[in-house]
Amino acid sequence: MNIIASINLGNRGSTGKIMRSVSALAEKSGYMAYQIYPGNRINLPPNGRDIVLCNFVTFKLNRELAKYTGYIGCFAPITTFRLLWKLNKIKPDVIHFHNLHNSYINLPMLFRYVKKHHIRVIWTLHDCWPFTGRCPYFDMTKCDKWQTGCGDCPYPKESYPQALVDKTAKMWKHKKKWFTGIENMTIVTPSRWLADLVKESFLKDYPVKVIHNGIDLSVFKPTESNFRQKHGTGGKYMLLGVADSWGERKGLDVFIELSKRLDNAKYQIVLVGTNDSVDEQLPDNIISVHRTQDQKELAEIYTAADLFVNPTREENYPTVNMESIACGTPVLTFRTGGSPEIPDETCGSVVDCDDIDAMENEIKSICDNKRFMRDDCMGRAKMFDKDEKYKEYLKLYKNSGGGYRVIRIIRITKCTHIDSYHMSPDHVYGKAC
Repeated sequence: MNIIASINLGNRGSTGKIMRSVSALAEKSGYMAYQIYPGNRINLPPNGRDIVLCNFVTFKLNRELAKYTGYIGCFAPITTFRLLWKLNKIKPDVIHFHNLHNSYINLPMLFRYVKKHHIRVIWTLHDCWPFTGRCPYFDMTKCDKWQTGCGDCPYPKESYPQALVDKTAKMWKHKKKWFTGIENMTIVTPSRWLADLVKESFLKDYPVKVIHNGIDLSVFKPTESNFRQKHGTGGKYMLLGVADSWGERKGLDVFIELSKRLDNAKYQIVLVGTNDSVDEQLPDNIISVHRTQDQKELAEIYTAADLFVNPTREENYPTVNMESIACGTPVLTFRTGGSPEIPDETCGSVVDCDDIDAMENEIKSICDNKRFMRDDCMGRAKMFDKDEKYKEYLKLYKNSGGGYRVIRIIRITKCTHIDSYHMSPDHVYGKAC
């Protein structure tokens, strides 16, 4: 039996949910899996099978060091030593990387360990960060330097992951050195769009497999509620937007512009995932919902809407599109990233990015002509079943040979063996245990 160790920047949010879903499916099938992530105040409580790399204070310290030096992923040597010591004990046959940014782990140490021990790697890319000098996306900056080497970075310094010093030229070279030359690595992308970009990057020599993200169809399904009555939408067409963090990237300005153009007596815009800061930017004719209590409540809101509008400008494979369609509500989105890959002609429409005129016209056409039916949306949603989607990961795990036994994962409190480590402004690394 083989051992799986999954590493991600957290155990919640979209990527944490994917990691947990894949691990749970593996365990149901008789496999065993570690889930490894740093301590973070927004994480879900550890479930007794997790390796928590460090506490929140240490995590924040390493993130601040990266922020003020520009060297993202070059710190956390002690944390990484502890992890490598533990990996030496459990001897994973497959390490499954998810998001490795946000400076919670020392990348040169981790990848040197993988190469030294000839461990098979599956790396699910949730954005473009692995092959750029720093940015997770480059659509809005319209930058193509990632193809030949970065530097003079147009990506805002305050944007995630923060870096007040531009070290993108060096980081691009470092990442190319660290991430290439792995003996057995398969890259997984949730969208065809990202797969095509990988094939143009310095990761192009690795096999790339597209495995779309999935959702829980037992939760996201048509769910009736009194949401419309509670918020007084009346007989208006309800246009819904949902995001974890609203801003220009998610198209907050587009909703504000639409609220000026659309007839207030006929259309009602509702935004979910807002906060006090966002509320200050919103006009009175947009309904703001800060946080939902649970996924069932979110399914109720999707169901109440007539149309889900997603004017995102940078995206990989947005879960919100799938959730809306599964609840029977069609999707209208910008043609950006993998967002257009989710709806088909039976359950949604796509317009060019930043073409607000086209989006306004489509909203009117979809609502007035009732172009998409709930049953058609639900038919499309069958392809989003997370258990079916994530079985494809099990096939990848099996390709390494043998079955899998479930590993009990523990919280690391100390390391009994640590080799020396060296820190310098340009490079931080350690010898693998």
